[in-house]
Amino acid sequence: MLTKRIISCLDIKNGRTVKGINFLELRDAGDPVELAKKYADTMADELVFLDISATEERRKTLVDLVRKVAETINIPFTVGGGISSVEDVDILLRNGADKVSINSSAVKRPQLINEIAAKYGSQCTVVAIDAKKINGEWMVHLVGGKVPTELNLFDWAKEVEERGAGEILFTSMNNDGTKNGFANEALAKLSEIVNIPIIASGGAGTMQHFADTFIVGKADAALAASVFHYHEIDIPELKEFLKQQNINIRL
Repeated sequence: MLTKRIISCLDIKNGRTVKGINFLELRDAGDPVELAKKYADTMADELVFLDISATEERRKTLVDLVRKVAETINIPFTVGGGISSVEDVDILLRNGADKVSINSSAVKRPQLINEIAAKYGSQCTVVAIDAKKINGEWMVHLVGGKVPTELNLFDWAKEVEERGAGEILFTSMNNDGTKNGFANEALAKLSEIVNIPIIASGGAGTMQHFADTFIVGKADAALAASVFHYHEIDIPELKEFLKQQNINIRL
């Protein structure tokens, strides 16, 4: 069994780390550079940096902040927010990102996935999908969850894999910030229909939720923010807990 990964997420707005519930009611969670260093020092396997208002504000990702974070960490670093071209990717990779995450721009122009994968490789190309369950159907949403689309989560996941994405970051808007657990049914279905790694996002509240998303949801990685930011769960303890449940995790 492949090693499962624990990923810390920094949602960035106005240069600060923020966290909300169901993509709303954002509150401050601290300085992104300090938090990034803490996670790198306390056994996070990867760090994801999402500039959550870049698309809505029609601007590029905060490159200076990306560089400062990259300089303080020694773990794989994924950056997303406001990326709409290969040139944007080039700037982020030159400033310390290892991978990029695209979301709204991929839906608006799916060929962008092909272009990034062709130039930088699938291992660099993460497609983030924010989806909400509406009347029993998982529908893709854009611009930080504010804009609904007619796209079905599972159809879109298959397409992004075919276009060269190396990984899918799936956030359940229904579960986000609720601390009631990940959307394991949807995650398990995703893992059946695609052959690339799936990162589970949205809903972590207990250590058991992480175990459940690896066992029931068949996720390859689990991403969380507030439970780590506010010290409700510490990553070293979480990893020991998962190891005791016979989940292959890097200690």
